[in-house]
Amino acid sequence: MISWIQRTFQHHFRAVFAVMLILTIVSFVFIYSPSSGIGNSEGRAAQSQPYFDLNLASGTDQQKLLNDALLSINLQVGTSAGMDSSQLQTYALRRYAALHVAAQLHVPNPTQAELTDHLKSMPIFAGADGQFDAAHYSTFRLSLKSGTVGASEAAITRVLQDDWRAGVVQRLLGGPGYVQSGEIETQLKYLDTQWKVAYAAVDFTAFKPEIAATDVALTKYFEDNLFRYEVPPQVRVRYAEFPTSAYTAQVTVTDDELKSFYQSNPGRFPKPAAATPATPALTPAATDVDADFAAVRPQVEAALRNDKALRIATREASSLTFALYDRKVTAGDSLTKFLAEQKITLKAAAPFSRNAAPAEFGGSGAVVEEAFKLDAKRFSSDAVPLENSAVVLFWDETIPARKPTFAEVRAKVAIDYIENERRVRFAEAGRTLRGQIETRVKAGEAFPAAATSAAAAAGVKLEVKEPNAFTYRTPPAEVDAAVLGAVDRLEKGTVSDLVAGGDKSYIIHVKEKTLPEVTAASPTFESSRAQLASAMASFNADAYLEEIVSQELKKSAPATP
Repeated sequence: MISWIQRTFQHHFRAVFAVMLILTIVSFVFIYSPSSGIGNSEGRAAQSQPYFDLNLASGTDQQKLLNDALLSINLQVGTSAGMDSSQLQTYALRRYAALHVAAQLHVPNPTQAELTDHLKSMPIFAGADGQFDAAHYSTFRLSLKSGTVGASEAAITRVLQDDWRAGVVQRLLGGPGYVQSGEIETQLKYLDTQWKVAYAAVDFTAFKPEIAATDVALTKYFEDNLFRYEVPPQVRVRYAEFPTSAYTAQVTVTDDELKSFYQSNPGRFPKPAAATPATPALTPAATDVDADFAAVRPQVEAALRNDKALRIATREASSLTFALYDRKVTAGDSLTKFLAEQKITLKAAAPFSRNAAPAEFGGSGAVVEEAFKLDAKRFSSDAVPLENSAVVLFWDETIPARKPTFAEVRAKVAIDYIENERRVRFAEAGRTLRGQIETRVKAGEAFPAAATSAAAAAGVKLEVKEPNAFTYRTPPAEVDAAVLGAVDRLEKGTVSDLVAGGDKSYIIHVKEKTLPEVTAASPTFESSRAQLASAMASFNADAYLEEIVSQELKKSAPATP
């Protein structure tokens, strides 16, 4: 391994890998979609779901696939926090497909020079010009908090090499990325057209007309929108609780266990924030692991004791479920007698639906999943560990979905009706406002004065803004995003319809629209061609890989009846 890379990752990236470990753990809370091929019920039941040389029904192989993808993302851009589970699945499956193609094409691991160049090309270390910036890298390095490495050097090296090989495949599949001259002209006109606009930001939050919520109006709204108020299926359970507090006296912990637990869970025990020095050091401060541990030892010990007590509580809860099975306990008198013998008193939980676990279970999705498996035949659940207890659920009844009466939901209907009417009237006021502004502007009145006068007549509150001229190549931060998204569809002199934008909506007046002169000799023409070609090549490669992924997943998909 390159010594520079070794020093870089060993000394400067400890906190990053701690974060990666946490993200890896969090990733397995995802509810995987059947189309992804990861974690679907058919795969689990079938015990085998081949994906190249992996088995997607295997938790170990799922972990390998997703862990490598998370590590790859973090090494490239510094965080995977912006990705949802579907995006992560897509990336993981495509990346592995690219590596399969790389193996077929016998793409070797990168040389020392190639791997060094790859590391320096990562966007996470790029400066404003998009090139590797040593100062930027140093600043990034200093911003990292100390922590414990969450990935081994071998794993880091392997993922870096695999990313390089996957990149080779991406470039081969993407090809040159052909683009037409007309596409380049369209892109340049979009980016370099100069706009001079004025716009009125109409405040929706301040728009509060008087709305009479009569029973006649509410009843009609309720009947027209009955689907909104349908009560979903619910389940009513009782439960046996095994709190961790009942077992903490049985727990012992050693210093070695505490330190190991601390090192394995860095995200749970961040050290107290230190004062920021007036002048940052040019090299990272040395990490005193023992001092960091000592600072949070009480929290570590409390957490470890609770974790150990929870394991005991879960074991006791599991013993109850085994005893129910072993003694062939049935619902009714048999269960009542058994619980009395075990000196177990069941607690009652309020009925709950699939999307609303009761507060007594801490909103646990596992409780919901177990509860909705129960019925008259299977009346008790497996042991479910929570944060501070383990529980065993006992089925009382399943309540089917139903349509409520108007009286049951009148209060909610009233809120929804008033909000809906408010939005309808705001849209009507926007149309009136736009018409009055347009008439005044065409008559020669300046947009700010026209907007202010029309707003007073319409009874709405607005703010007029006139930013400096801008292009989409360098969009100004002070212009609202909804305005930027709408301007390119307008022509000079026009007044737009009301453009929705959250708490504010906008009416835009285009004062000037200056198109650039675009020819093949333009200085930006060839650079734009290269950018568009790169984007098209990336699109082509992704399309190829998506097709490879799709075909591979189809091989193990369940047959359609």
